[in-house]
Amino acid sequence: MKFHWTLTSFALVVFGTASLSSKAQGINDDAEETSAKYQVTLNRQVHPSFNSSIPNGPNSLTSEQDSMYTTSATAHWGFRPWTNGEMYFDPEMVTGVPFSGNLVGLGGFTNGEITRAAGVKPVFYRQRLFLRQTWGHGGDKEFIESDFNQLAGLVDKNRTVLTIGNFSTLDVFDGNSYAKDPRRQFQNWGNWTYAAYDYAADSRGYGWGFAAEWYSGDWVYRIGRMSTPLTPNAQALDLNLSQHFGDQFEIEHSYKVFNAEGTIRVLLYHDRSEMSSFNDATAYLISHNYPIQTGPDALIAVRQSNKDKFGVGINIEQSLSPSLGIFLRAMKSDGKTETLAYTEVDSSLSTGLLFKGDQWGRAEDAFGTALMIDWISADRLRFLQAGGVSFFIGDGVRNFASAPEQILESFYSYNINKNQWITADWQLIKNPAYNAQRGPVNVFGARYHLEF
Repeated sequence: MKFHWTLTSFALVVFGTASLSSKAQGINDDAEETSAKYQVTLNRQVHPSFNSSIPNGPNSLTSEQDSMYTTSATAHWGFRPWTNGEMYFDPEMVTGVPFSGNLVGLGGFTNGEITRAAGVKPVFYRQRLFLRQTWGHGGDKEFIESDFNQLAGLVDKNRTVLTIGNFSTLDVFDGNSYAKDPRRQFQNWGNWTYAAYDYAADSRGYGWGFAAEWYSGDWVYRIGRMSTPLTPNAQALDLNLSQHFGDQFEIEHSYKVFNAEGTIRVLLYHDRSEMSSFNDATAYLISHNYPIQTGPDALIAVRQSNKDKFGVGINIEQSLSPSLGIFLRAMKSDGKTETLAYTEVDSSLSTGLLFKGDQWGRAEDAFGTALMIDWISADRLRFLQAGGVSFFIGDGVRNFASAPEQILESFYSYNINKNQWITADWQLIKNPAYNAQRGPVNVFGARYHLEF
């Protein structure tokens, strides 16, 4: 932990020691012209030894006791270059080491921060650089609160918003009040977006592109196109958005049931990039007499042309009381091609409850519990049972006993003061990487989060 706190102190010096904002004059007393916000998050997770009737494979979660950690420090800087325009720049420092020393062995990874970590040496990079422009269409107004990458101010309820530049698809799509932020809420990947959502991005989760939103009453319509990696799961991006891209379209509707607010979202995505199909990779293994795989060699060998991937998902959040909400996400992807940028999941379901601490006199505390179930397609299963290994999973065992990966997560977030939280997190994982011969795995975590 001494190493982690040293990094935290260093990040605070680099990114600044105060949150700065100034108010627009002559527009609205609460509108911001500039904003500077910062966050630091430290995660530590451990899992004891667990049962496995097979040896650890090339991409197995190690069955021996193991630990992992991440540290991130981020600055969020924004200003208004002109009326209704916003510009943001986010530099970030990350460090961390996953379980098994590599990001392998699970469909639903246990820490949403781990994609950006690259070892014990701190890495500094540009996380976001984007422009947002809003066009009002008149009518009633609503106030947008100040937040990370969001300047406070009045906007028309009926409006069009364009976001363009370097950002994450999840900055615009798949919002959810109860399960979205791995720094304050649930930590597992399957709880901060659809586990089966293979959205286009670099290996850290960001890309270049655009997204347009139309707000009209209780409805919101979103469409966007983002860059794909040059090769699946790579850091370098392919900026030829006419040939290789990740498209998404989302419809959102807000409603009330017995005066309790709820929102439903339906999302469709389409990736087009040079990817390999699982059936081609399986045929390659068979034609080469099932060679022992130590990496995604078979997938790389048959990656020769553009292919398409499709998926559709539904996202529901429902307030049951001012202090209690429930959420559900479910997505089905076609599962014919290798993972482009996200996880090794082809169908996913997550549902859970989030309790606010005002029920027990601690308004800034939160308790959450959720269940996730992840499945793989028949094409991916045949590849794995032929001894195939992809980027994140593959025990290298033929005809293993396949079963859905099931994850239970519970956490309690304790508010230390206005700006700091500590969180205890527990995850129980059954059939890690869809192999019934391994697990269950208990993962215990602690998280510290500072924002100002």
